[in-house]
Amino acid sequence: MPVKARLAAARALIGTPFRIDGRTHQGLDCVGMIALLFEKEREIAAHYPLRTSRSDLWVKELNRLLMRRTGKAGMGDALLLSPSPLTFHLGLWTGSSLIHADAKLRRVVETPGDPSWPALGAWF
Repeated sequence: MPVKARLAAARALIGTPFRIDGRTHQGLDCVGMIALLFEKEREIAAHYPLRTSRSDLWVKELNRLLMRRTGKAGMGDALLLSPSPLTFHLGLWTGSSLIHADAKLRRVVETPGDPSWPALGAWF
């Protein structure tokens, strides 16, 4: 999917309810949202730990499915973030905001500005 189409599709998901292991417009989590936007919903495991897991496993999985970007993240890239030690989160970088399935807000949101969590990598 071209970057502009991916950004439009991500923005169309804003407001979608948060649902663990969600893969449809009826409910998404961060992994499901990225899988949907990159058309990989059948290739990413349905059950996965985002807490108390190892970042190298997520990096390996993303490397298997997508191309890793070297350098600064580009528009439409999937970002792997670490909100706290041993906790990981995925979102879509727009170039000026992050679109992600927010578990606390219970829906997909767009958060302006750079992510407040450390980025562990970007994939396209």
